[in-house]
Amino acid sequence: QLVESGGDLVQPGGSLRLSCTASGFPLGSYTTGWFRQAPGKEREGVACIDPTGHITEYARSVEARFTISRDHSKNAVFLQMNHLTPEDTGTYYCASAGVIYTTLEPRQYPDWGQGTQVTVSS
Repeated sequence: QLVESGGDLVQPGGSLRLSCTASGFPLGSYTTGWFRQAPGKEREGVACIDPTGHITEYARSVEARFTISRDHSKNAVFLQMNHLTPEDTGTYYCASAGVIYTTLEPRQYPDWGQGTQVTVSS
């Protein structure tokens, strides 16, 4: 089971840190990804991290603003989001892939959390 937390209402330019914790399996066995979905839009990959924690991949829209990290001791993955804009608004999902390489393709992820809401608005 994957559980996301940390979503909130934040002003443009603000920051948030999302957390994804796993129970029942080691999250570090496979690549972990963060995805988001805005109303009326398709789910898109935001960032992902390989099992070692050393290889990451980001969507161009968040590169240099978002940082994904992994903590094996906590069985958790984090997404630090800085310089948020209204375009970052959406439900953010954590997912565990069935592969060990980085990919932002949702179809590579069989296990998903329920999501956490991020709203960027003044």
